[in-house]
Amino acid sequence: MLPMFLAVLDQTIIATALPTIAAAMGEVERASWIVVSYLIAATIAAPIYGRLGDSFGRRKVMYYALGIFIVASVLCALATSVLTLTAARVLQGLGGGGLMTLSQALVGEAIPPRERARYQGYLAAIAVCANSFGPVAGGFLTESFGWQSIFLINVPIGVVALYLVTRLPQPTRDRLPWRADPGGAILFAIFVATTLLALEQVQRAELSTLPLGGIMLVVGIAALAILVWHENRASSPLIPLSLLRQSAIWHSDAMAACHGAALVSLITFIPVYLEVVRGFSPSTTGAVLVPLTIGIGVGSLLTGRLVNSSGQLMIFPLVGLAIATLNFVALALFAERFGIVMLSLLLLINGLAMGTVMGVVQVSVQNAAGQLRLGEAAASVQFSRSIGAAFGTALVATVLFAVLTMLNPEAARVFAAMFEHAKSAGAGLSIDQRFAIQADITFAFRAAFLTMALFTTAGFFLTLTNPQKKI
Repeated sequence: MLPMFLAVLDQTIIATALPTIAAAMGEVERASWIVVSYLIAATIAAPIYGRLGDSFGRRKVMYYALGIFIVASVLCALATSVLTLTAARVLQGLGGGGLMTLSQALVGEAIPPRERARYQGYLAAIAVCANSFGPVAGGFLTESFGWQSIFLINVPIGVVALYLVTRLPQPTRDRLPWRADPGGAILFAIFVATTLLALEQVQRAELSTLPLGGIMLVVGIAALAILVWHENRASSPLIPLSLLRQSAIWHSDAMAACHGAALVSLITFIPVYLEVVRGFSPSTTGAVLVPLTIGIGVGSLLTGRLVNSSGQLMIFPLVGLAIATLNFVALALFAERFGIVMLSLLLLINGLAMGTVMGVVQVSVQNAAGQLRLGEAAASVQFSRSIGAAFGTALVATVLFAVLTMLNPEAARVFAAMFEHAKSAGAGLSIDQRFAIQADITFAFRAAFLTMALFTTAGFFLTLTNPQKKI
């Protein structure tokens, strides 16, 4: 579980340190590279580690993933420019992608099927804690010891993780045969890199970025089409299309994508809503978001125990996603009328509901894939969640800015400036103009929350039709 904590922590710990890093290196316009490079590398690495683990042993491959991650963390701390830091972050992502995938697969390897849900609940709770702890730890370490410390802290934690991996029980000797698939790896890397970069361009909501984003998206779609053609003919494909064609697996992977789209969109945009529309301070916004984090952790733990005791799988995310959909609709229709207590309660309920999905999806895929292919199964869930989160966030941002632009182009300009933390963006406007813009932004957020509701609705129907109802 500690490797999972490391991998998730490193995605969020850099958030509060990023302005300091950019200022120290004098390349503010390239600061986003530091974040995006890790995400792309980790997403590409996930299925590769899953396949390697199934063929050579998941515990052995975990040693290599941790070693790469620790060495890359030291290189990040030694970086002297954004370019060298980005290169080190790519290497770190290549290790981090393995930590997440192999942690899930090792649980499946060591734990009987009926009990996996409980341990997957623990993993989900740890991931949520790391997400919440990361920005706080990043800010503290940066202020106290400098930005290099956010990377160096990985070294002692990684060493402890290496020791704990040695204490795992000896795995079975059954292995999938290995044959390299360099063509599939290259095509997959092109697809992931161009697609994530295109979605990152869309999130900027600037017309000047759309042509480049469109070109990269077309390249990504073309790479995906060629990848499917190639993998259907490969003797040992990197992407196991035969596995993904199983109804229980593609249903569960699609559920993970919808869940990632809804949850990451909410975590990304609810703070913006609270500060820009409701006028909350950053500290108040943070306090309102705490129940969401608690709810996800508690929901994951409770769902794991209920699955373990009852053997039922899909009933819990079915109810959870239905509640989450109603919750998003309530946010869309009534959020501006709710006070801090009611908003906190809504987010707590949303967290409890969304927590029902994470562990169940992983257990469902692992049970359908079988013991030999646990790595590939875990990787498919990780990849689906990452792509879903990126696509969902980009779509919500597109809807938000499209609705604003249609209603009032000036409101879109002011909001874009506020989104970039320029609180004085509307300083030259009259009181009437400010009220009008505020109303337009509030309406646009209704559309954004309803878009999130569409994600959970899609997840609900995927859960309803998932053939794997029980363990």
